[in-house]
Amino acid sequence: MNSTISKTTSNPSPPHPSTLFPELTQCKNMRDLNQVHAKLIKTGRINDPLAAAEVLRISAVSDLPHRDLAYARLVFRHMDPPPNCFSFNTLIRALSDDDPLDALILFDEMLHCESVGPNRFTFPSVLKACARAGRVEEGKQVHGMVVKYGLGCDAFVVSNLVRMYVMCSVMSDACAVFRLSVGMENVVLWNVMVDGYVRIGDFKAARQVFNKMPQRSLVSWNSMISGYAQNGLFKEAIELFREMQIVGVSPNYVTLVSVLPAISRIGALELGKWVHLYAEKNKIEIDAVLGSALIDMYSKCGNIEKALQVFESLPQRNVITWNAIISGLAMHGQAKDAIDHFWRMEQAGVTPNDVTYIAVLSACSHAGLVHEGRLIFDHMVRLVGLEPRIEHYGCMVDLLGRAGLLEEAEKLILEMPITPDDVILKALLGACKTHKNIQMGKRVARLLMEMSPRDSGAYVALSNMYASLGNWEAVAGVRLMMKEGDIRKDPGCSWIMLNGVIHEFLVEDDSHPRAKEINLMLEEMCRQLSLCGYTPDTSQVFLNVEDEEKGSTLHYHSEKIAIAFGLISTAPQTPLLVVKNLRICDDCHSSIKLISKIYNRKITVRDRKRFHHFVNGSCSCMDHW
Repeated sequence: MNSTISKTTSNPSPPHPSTLFPELTQCKNMRDLNQVHAKLIKTGRINDPLAAAEVLRISAVSDLPHRDLAYARLVFRHMDPPPNCFSFNTLIRALSDDDPLDALILFDEMLHCESVGPNRFTFPSVLKACARAGRVEEGKQVHGMVVKYGLGCDAFVVSNLVRMYVMCSVMSDACAVFRLSVGMENVVLWNVMVDGYVRIGDFKAARQVFNKMPQRSLVSWNSMISGYAQNGLFKEAIELFREMQIVGVSPNYVTLVSVLPAISRIGALELGKWVHLYAEKNKIEIDAVLGSALIDMYSKCGNIEKALQVFESLPQRNVITWNAIISGLAMHGQAKDAIDHFWRMEQAGVTPNDVTYIAVLSACSHAGLVHEGRLIFDHMVRLVGLEPRIEHYGCMVDLLGRAGLLEEAEKLILEMPITPDDVILKALLGACKTHKNIQMGKRVARLLMEMSPRDSGAYVALSNMYASLGNWEAVAGVRLMMKEGDIRKDPGCSWIMLNGVIHEFLVEDDSHPRAKEINLMLEEMCRQLSLCGYTPDTSQVFLNVEDEEKGSTLHYHSEKIAIAFGLISTAPQTPLLVVKNLRICDDCHSSIKLISKIYNRKITVRDRKRFHHFVNGSCSCMDHW
């Protein structure tokens, strides 16, 4: 890498090989190329550097089906006269994608050739190889060569130099090159910087670069939206998507695929419908990927009927689309339909994968279908031959635990060949709480505390079990442990989207501009519930206080605040959709059933596990969640 770069002489552009060797341009596959190559060798025309270089190019970097890089290497090694700069560049470019370390070795060989030296077309591929191989030290050496060779102002070279530092997560060097570049108006450079900060999760810096861009390309919009969505910043992704439309930038296929997961998580159904309509109006192909994203969006936004419509309308379905609809049906508690689709998938000749089985086992768990769950788990292991992952065991533990088969669930954990994680232990701990098995619950909670000492879940569940038995001394002991370890319970949070605006509420939240009206509505809801004879379920308030105070605390759970806001902000009989980050509590579940009847509203609540569709005093989950 430290070799001196020899100077290359500037030659006039040679004639294009297509004019001299038309038979090469007519090759449609490697078999054709082999035949033409053999003919060129037989006639001696292969000794023309242009002919050999074109054979190399076609076999290494062309669009031919099944192009053969090994064949290209042989062509390169048998060149006579020896390879020129173009041939070196061609093979380095091909290797930078397929074998980046070999690309760097070949570049080093090029530096040692007295008759050949790199040019402005060499360095982008070499820098790409450094990036793909994660070889930042070699990249820095190449950076020095770029400067030495007078290419520090070449926009194409500098863009790849910045990208190399970004992919190697050396943002300080990337910034230095970016600031010194005279091509600051180069859109590619700006895009690389935005992508770099997104890559390392520094969204504040990414947004600063994005905001300063002299010209925001569609690539930069997509990078920001995708980065926000993939890192859990769903509101920011949606807000940027809206801003994109305001300034007149038209979303493309990538934009839609990027923003739909954020829409799904927030539950922004109307925006999701707009995205679907936009794709249809602008003739954006709804293929398996976009179709799966739409199915997932409709499912998670509470409209499983529309998800089914999208699924049935897809011209082609792969395992991803089948998984999306089965998962959606499972979330909505339609276990029988989820299982039917699972068998339909097999009949359609689509082989289920491990994600499919997680989805269908979850459906069985939500509906309490123990027998069906056992059959499907056995089908996966014995007939399909898939090795169960921790998620599959987790579904089975959840299924057995919910059904009260705690000993069988614990036995499964002890016998499985995988070390249990916190998710699977939390599932068993939740079942212990539901079925009031304090002895097993204490064992599981201790394991969880050892495994994840900073996770509040085990402490809260154990505290809840003690509190449900009225053992306030034990509750105080657990809470003291949490205080000493500075372990805090995750706060409840709910979202509701109205008129395109996302409203977020926390427990006992009083920060909303309409807080006074919301509190009046909460009091009104409380009065109406009392008139129906409803008594708050204070067993879920795990504080040693009077029942009246416990009942007051329950009125201000985040989902109730969101529903109150929805009731005062929409016309009578308008359906409401609320998304919650935690499992819905027993009291909220019971009271929302009555609220749906009192106010004649369909109220849909999506908690972290599943959907609850409240209509006329009943819930779609049949009180099994």
